[in-house]
Amino acid sequence: MIAGLKPYAEYKESGSRWLGAVPVTWEVRNLRTLISKRTERDRADLPLLSVAREKGVFVRSLTDVDENHNVIPEDLSNYKVARAGSLVINKMKAWQGSMGIAPCDGIVSPAYFVFDFRIANHAFGQRLLRSKPYVAHFGQASDGVRVGQWDLSIPGMRQIPVLVPPPHEQAAIVRFLNWANGRLERAIRAKRQVIALLNEQKQAIIHRAVTRGLDPSVPLKPSGIPWLGDIPQHWEVRRAKYLFEEVDERSPDGTEELLSVSHLTGVTPRSQKNITMFKAASYAGHKLCRPGDLVINTMWAWMGALGVSTHAGIISPAYAVYRPRQPVVGIYMDGLLRSRPYVSNIICRSTGLRASRLRLYPEEFFRIPIIQPPAEEQRQIVERIRGETSEMELAIARLEREIELLREYRTRLVADVVNGKLDVREAAARLPDEAPLDTVEDDADLGDEAEAADEEATV
Repeated sequence: MIAGLKPYAEYKESGSRWLGAVPVTWEVRNLRTLISKRTERDRADLPLLSVAREKGVFVRSLTDVDENHNVIPEDLSNYKVARAGSLVINKMKAWQGSMGIAPCDGIVSPAYFVFDFRIANHAFGQRLLRSKPYVAHFGQASDGVRVGQWDLSIPGMRQIPVLVPPPHEQAAIVRFLNWANGRLERAIRAKRQVIALLNEQKQAIIHRAVTRGLDPSVPLKPSGIPWLGDIPQHWEVRRAKYLFEEVDERSPDGTEELLSVSHLTGVTPRSQKNITMFKAASYAGHKLCRPGDLVINTMWAWMGALGVSTHAGIISPAYAVYRPRQPVVGIYMDGLLRSRPYVSNIICRSTGLRASRLRLYPEEFFRIPIIQPPAEEQRQIVERIRGETSEMELAIARLEREIELLREYRTRLVADVVNGKLDVREAAARLPDEAPLDTVEDDADLGDEAEAADEEATV
């Protein structure tokens, strides 16, 4: 059904260079004619709403630690009231697409813009304004000293041309896109489930190898660590303080390669990460990292955001860098400290006022007992892990690429439909009724977003 979509039979010039020709029955109006600013405040009894690039506007959970990482103030009287159907825009992140329609009455940050939005179908309006061409146009209407601090200009925003199809056509577009998104989301979910299973298998292989070795016939002994159990008799157990020392070397000019620390990928160059966040005007004063250094994202260590770096570069000043006191096999140590028993112990050793703000401080890290096979055995373990997980890694990479292509296709499809490049009226009329998925537009992993939030707080 998607493959059979065709353009409209008749178009007209929109008067906008970036919109080009639009269906002849569609109106083109400046955004200012469709919005009115809301100024209502002092309704702390209403639910707290949040705005995100992935989700649009949603009711914020006060218990889900993965959902949002901004601190909630005690006094909410100054928060703005957004009524159901209001257009809410994070003015500093509009260039990323952080905007949407309020699903219910609620309150939002006083730093956000809130407007009454006069359009027949609010779901269509949300799809339109969050489509890739419009997000780019909101970027053009934003200005500032640097990208990460761009502020949406009200005069520039008010001039954005908005496409307004007839009401029945707006409803048809929403119906079609909901159906298409459901189909695509099911495919993405299925692939993510396979990735999760492959990662489970990989972690089981790594866990067994780094905690029990390769020879199941080797005699075992109690490790003295209740959460770890028995280990091979010839292995040693030493506290981290005897194996690592904390270093705090700073970059004088910040020109080194910027590194990222994630629970998914360990320590990797930021250039390889597919996340959108601002860049600091200068990285002078950021911490230096050498190959072989253990880097821990202090705030997200409880998620496993750490790793032994194979790169030289710079990392956030909020992170901790530990340098081996003696030669260690970095890949073995990386696998050990990111294994489930060790991550669980890191959670127990991290402290903070709430779960999403737990921090692993150096004094607690240095108390962690580290099991150590002989160096040659560590290298053998690494080679065995590589051999047994290489096909899994390839399969995971292939599935992730397929998910990326599906997301790109969805983005393009939404943009083409809401901007009138494809006619979906007939297709929408033939659609079967399907139960909507309980999902967001893009179920991308939040781990890197958490990392970005921590980075933003420190630069």
